[in-house]
Amino acid sequence: MATRVAERLQQALGEGRLSLEEFEQRLSAVLAARTFGEVAPYVADIPGGTVVAAPAPEFTELRTTAATLKRQGTWVVPRRLLATARAGSVKLDFTDAVIGHSVVEIELNVSAGTTTLVLPAGASADIDGVEFIAGSASVQGVPAHAAGAGRHFVVHGKQRAGRLIVRHQRRFLRWRW
Repeated sequence: MATRVAERLQQALGEGRLSLEEFEQRLSAVLAARTFGEVAPYVADIPGGTVVAAPAPEFTELRTTAATLKRQGTWVVPRRLLATARAGSVKLDFTDAVIGHSVVEIELNVSAGTTTLVLPAGASADIDGVEFIAGSASVQGVPAHAAGAGRHFVVHGKQRAGRLIVRHQRRFLRWRW
């Protein structure tokens, strides 16, 4: 979200619609914003700036059977997400996703598969509500409680005969995974 808005502000600066001082003020406010509603006033007077992104749905259900379910890149994250997988894996990469809410609830219903949640920088995750049946969890460097302005992910549901992995994005030189 912030990247697209920053590009829009930079374009307005190049067109002479904003002074350098105004650009810097708006950019710092946009980078500090947590929701689309906080960003909208900083682009409202720029042509094409009133629509920051499509509104996120309240609830989405993702399903797979004997296959891999992936969401990565730019995708709109709902406030509540249900991931159902039977004999398949789930990978939800939130690093470049459009997240319009400060708290995202994820309900798992996964059997015989691995669930991987890749969180954006500064995010936290609470997995205390997950019931593990012949499975395990691995939380790698992600705090359990919301600290500061980062997003908070609340995970609950069931993980049967598989693993739940919660981590931040890994980087090495120009590679990300």
